[in-house]
Amino acid sequence: MKPRLLDCSPWRGARWLVIAPHPDDETLGTGALIHDAAGRGRLAGIVFLTDGGGSHPQGTAGLRAVRRREARRAVALLSARSAPVDWLGWEDGEPCVPGSARFERTAMRMAAMIRARRVDALAVSDPGDGHCDHIAAFELACETRARSHRKLQIFTYSVWDNAVCRGMRYRTPSMPISLRRQALCAHRSQLSPRMGQGFRLPLPMRRMPAADCIVAVDWPR
Repeated sequence: MKPRLLDCSPWRGARWLVIAPHPDDETLGTGALIHDAAGRGRLAGIVFLTDGGGSHPQGTAGLRAVRRREARRAVALLSARSAPVDWLGWEDGEPCVPGSARFERTAMRMAAMIRARRVDALAVSDPGDGHCDHIAAFELACETRARSHRKLQIFTYSVWDNAVCRGMRYRTPSMPISLRRQALCAHRSQLSPRMGQGFRLPLPMRRMPAADCIVAVDWPR
């Protein structure tokens, strides 16, 4: 089924918060959503689950600080410098287990943030992406929703694979492709050998669309 237009949906005026498992997921998965929501003054912020320290061999000097700077630069480009950026500080590739003390503390922190910023819609990675941090981010979003005491709708976005969450699919307004490419290029550590041997974003993933497709997750009545 063809995605509906988010611009013509009940979520047109929603206040959004984006959870990104790693720096660069925000641009790859929700760059157009961030750009649109920020432009309308409806972006509550971007929250990074990890600092992406697992993209290169352990001990790569300065990697975590570099990836944080890259993420801030990318978000500033996407949002015209209007979006707050928060870091949850989980280890890349070693997510907290639901029910653990740190998972519970993080869910409580997120729920408080959502109440304080009056968030209506939460965009998070779809568990179909397969990566443990992408799955954990979705699990955290579900727990946060339960604790938020708000009528919060979760939307999922896909970075690597097809979405597995069921629900109505929406297409965001388009953004300038050149600006989205600029935001991705801010993540130089993921595109070049500047930090030495490590992860390189595959070339096909660098050709991003002008709009995002997100899924409004269905919940039991």
